[in-house]
Amino acid sequence: MPATMQVQCQALIGALTLSFLFIFTGAHNITRILAKHPEFSTFNHYLTITHLAADINRRQTITVCAVDNSAMSDLLSKGYSVYTLRNILSLHVFADYFGAKKLHQLAGGSVTTSSMFQASGTASGTSGYVNITDFKGGKVAFGALDDTGDYKLTSSFIKTVQEMPYNISVIQVSHIMASPDAEAPTAPPAAINLTSLMSEQECKAFSDLLIATKSLSIYNQNLEGGLTVFCPSDAAIEDFMPKYKNLTAEGKQSLVLFHACPIYQSMQNLKSNNGLINTLATDGKSKYDFDIQNDGQAVTLKTRLVRATVTGTLKDQEPLALYKINKVLQPRELFKGVGEKDDEADSPAESPKAAPKKKKGKAAAKEADADAPSPDTDDSEAADQTASGAFWIGSGWWMTAGMGLGLSVGASVLLSV
Repeated sequence: MPATMQVQCQALIGALTLSFLFIFTGAHNITRILAKHPEFSTFNHYLTITHLAADINRRQTITVCAVDNSAMSDLLSKGYSVYTLRNILSLHVFADYFGAKKLHQLAGGSVTTSSMFQASGTASGTSGYVNITDFKGGKVAFGALDDTGDYKLTSSFIKTVQEMPYNISVIQVSHIMASPDAEAPTAPPAAINLTSLMSEQECKAFSDLLIATKSLSIYNQNLEGGLTVFCPSDAAIEDFMPKYKNLTAEGKQSLVLFHACPIYQSMQNLKSNNGLINTLATDGKSKYDFDIQNDGQAVTLKTRLVRATVTGTLKDQEPLALYKINKVLQPRELFKGVGEKDDEADSPAESPKAAPKKKKGKAAAKEADADAPSPDTDDSEAADQTASGAFWIGSGWWMTAGMGLGLSVGASVLLSV
């Protein structure tokens, strides 16, 4: 490669790298942030147990008030249920960004901000709001409002843990804020009946398969930690039954488990992330994964054999996301070489083209070498992709979102050189 072209290529790669870093520096993970600080290990643990961590990670412009292990021990000694603990801890997550500088420069010396407890709809009156007061001498105090708007300042600012302006600020406060409303006994949510939810939304045939294959108990075991289910419609199951009947009992269960992922994926997440995702059927020997792709508002699930579209949302509330799809997903582990024709039928037909002229000698040999698949591609390349949209190129992980634009621009520039 000429020296001038090499310099231009390096400049282009550097520009693209910076653009990708700019796109993704906004992402945060509260669990990883707190994991660097052992003094917050109990607080971090209960953010996960109460499913608040996932809610925090999905939000932008947010402040987390962490307390140390000693303060958490005082809270846990009161014997609150996990549902009440969620309300108490959600009061310590503000729907606004408060870094150390902002805390010490409050207009008028005081401000009232909304918390995730207020956003939950559980708080009565103004009890989901928190007052922040900046005193002379640098002290900043916090107090939860009651349902009449009164408050007592029961906690104070200690230090900054991490700031990512103006995305997330994690600060340490001295105590858990007292709030009679948040501390009130909270009834557990009603038990989720998967088969009823499916049967009521034109997915009864799939719910019957859940029971018949003894997969329902496996689904239920994963509910508490988060579950996403893609239910083929009754019409899709009816069309697929001839193939289904040819499977072994083990194969039938694997197929049903293939339609669920052991993690909660909201529709917002599905629309903002591309990449491979594991399923309940995934084990050490078999991948049993499929690809999530999105185009605008449409979410598509793709295996090597079939392409299905999400056509409806039956339930989207953590820990369960339940979606209806228009086709049965066919894993290559069960249907090797069976579904290519079906997949081709989904693709728009190409217009006829004149047969290419045959090339001779070295030109033909070079073209044959270029067309031959690399032994390092195919399955191994797909395996490097992840559900978060990351994959390995050269010497580092890259994100798929925005790659199309970046590679298109890069290709255009290189071709013009």
